Amino acid sequence: MIKSRRDFFRRAFVGAGALASAPAWAGQQRQPAQQEHMNMQQDPMQMNMSQGKSDQDLSLGLHAGREKQIGGSVPFLPAQTPDTPNLPWETDNGVKVFHLVAEPVKQTIFPGKTIDLWGYNGSSPGPTIQVTQGDRVRIIVDNHLPEPTSMHWHGFEIPFAMDGGPGISQDPIRPGGRFVYEFTLHQEGTYFYHSHMAMQEMMGMLGAFIMHPQTRYEPRVDKDFVILLQEYAVLPNNSVPNTMNMEFNWLVFNGKAGPATTPLVVRLGDRVRLRLINLGMDHHPIHLHGHTFYVTGTEGGRIPKELWYPGNTVLVGVAQARDFEFVADNPGDWMLHCHLPHHMMNQMSSNVGPLTRLRGGMPAGVSMENGMGMLTGTPGVPTQDDYGPSLGRGLGVGSTNDQPMGNTPLSPAKAKAAMEGMEHAMQGTQHEGMQMKGMNMAADVSPDANRVPGFPQDAYMEGPMMAMDSMVQKPENYGLPPGWSGFMQGMMTFVRVLAPGQYDQVMEQIRKGQRQPMPNMPGMHDHAPT
Repeated sequence: MIKSRRDFFRRAFVGAGALASAPAWAGQQRQPAQQEHMNMQQDPMQMNMSQGKSDQDLSLGLHAGREKQIGGSVPFLPAQTPDTPNLPWETDNGVKVFHLVAEPVKQTIFPGKTIDLWGYNGSSPGPTIQVTQGDRVRIIVDNHLPEPTSMHWHGFEIPFAMDGGPGISQDPIRPGGRFVYEFTLHQEGTYFYHSHMAMQEMMGMLGAFIMHPQTRYEPRVDKDFVILLQEYAVLPNNSVPNTMNMEFNWLVFNGKAGPATTPLVVRLGDRVRLRLINLGMDHHPIHLHGHTFYVTGTEGGRIPKELWYPGNTVLVGVAQARDFEFVADNPGDWMLHCHLPHHMMNQMSSNVGPLTRLRGGMPAGVSMENGMGMLTGTPGVPTQDDYGPSLGRGLGVGSTNDQPMGNTPLSPAKAKAAMEGMEHAMQGTQHEGMQMKGMNMAADVSPDANRVPGFPQDAYMEGPMMAMDSMVQKPENYGLPPGWSGFMQGMMTFVRVLAPGQYDQVMEQIRKGQRQPMPNMPGMHDHAPT
C-alpha cells in the first residue's frame, strides 16, 4: 500500500522535475498536509507575471457544436467559456491529471485598461476544467504567489483532506510550494474552484469546473456556455484592485467589461444552456432580452425537470451558480446583462466629489476639522462630496462644497468643445480607435437640459460618442450595427441568434480567426486597431 502511494506521487511529480512523499489522506481522520517546495530559480516576489489569455476551446481541439468522446464515457458537448481558455489534461493510469499555477496576472479587461490581478495559468478567471461524472482526477496546484494560498473545490462532495480549507483540512500552500489533490467525482453540474483566502478571491482567483453527466441531459442542447461574474474596485491612475473597497467600478463577464466581452453566437432554433457562476461581493440579477428561459440547475447540480421554472431574469447570489436553458427561436442580437444599473457602466465612481461642477476652481481649503482628517460630512466617509481635494486649510470654506450637483460639469457647448480637441489628443495613444469625429454633440441633448433637475444621467456616458467598434473588433461582432459598442458597458454581452446563412459565415470566420472590418458610423473616422 505504501509503495503504491509512493509510486503515485512519483508519477505525478517527475513530469514537473520534482518528487514528493505521500500525504496520508486515507481514512476519515485529518492528517497534516504534505507540500513540496519546488527548486525555484528566482524569489517568489520576483516571479514573472503572465498576460491574460483569450484562446477558447484550444485544449479540447473542438469547434462549437461538436461532441467529444472521452475515454469510454458517453459523449458530451463541451461548454464554451468565451475569453477564457480550457485546462488541458494528461491521463495517468486512468486518472485525469490537471496542473494549475496560482500566479499574478496582467488582465486587459477593456481597451486600454489593463489591471494587475491574481489568477491561474495566466488567466483571471482561471481556465475552465471539464470532466465527466465518475472521473478520478488529480490536480497539481503550484503556488507562484508571494504569500500562502489554498484551493477550495466549491460544492464538491470529496474527502475532507481534499477540501482545501487552510489550517483546517490542509496547511496553506506556501510561496513556491505545491499541493496535490486527488479524488473521484460522483456529481454532475456546474461547479467552480477558488482560493480559500478571502481577499485573494477578490483579486480574481476563480475558475469554472464543469462535471458533465454520464447520462446526457434531456432535452439535448446545441450550445453550452459558461459565464463567470466578477467585480473590481480600481481607483483612478491605479492598476491594482482595492480588495477592501465596496464601491466596484469595473464589472466583468469572464474577465472582460462590455463592449470587450465576446458575444454568444447561436443558430436560430438552437437549444442553448447558460451556466452563470458568481464569486464576489454583489448579487447579480442576470437578464436576457427576447426569450423566456427555464432555470435548470444550481451550484448543487441539475434540478429535477418538474421543478424547473420560467423567467427572463435570474438572481445569481454570491458563491452560487445558476443554469438556464431556452430555445433560440427569436432572431436578433439580444442583450444579456446584469440589471443592476451601476453594473451596466464602466469606471462608475463618485470619488471625484464636487470638483466636477465647481465653477470657481479648487476651493482654498476645507474646515479645520476636515483638514485634520476628522470626517464630519453626511455621511462621514472619504468618498462623500464634502471631501473633494482642497488647498491648505480654511475656516468654514468646506460648506461651499455642499451644493446640489449632477454627475458631470458639461453643458452641451462645453462637451462639444472638449470632444473636438480630444480626437487630436488621442492620436497615437491607446484610445486612438474610439469613434468621435463628426459627432453632433449638441443634437444629443435638449438646449435647456441644464435646467432639468438631475441632468445629466446617461448623456456623455454612453451612446454613439463612446463607440469603439474597431477597438473591440472580432468575428463574433461581425454584422452588429455601427456604433453598437457605445451602449455596452460593464456586465453586458450579446446572445446573437443568427439565421443559418449568417451563422455559418460567422462561425467560419471564428474558426479561421479572421477579423472582419466593421462599418463606420456616418460622418465618423475609424482608426485601425493597434
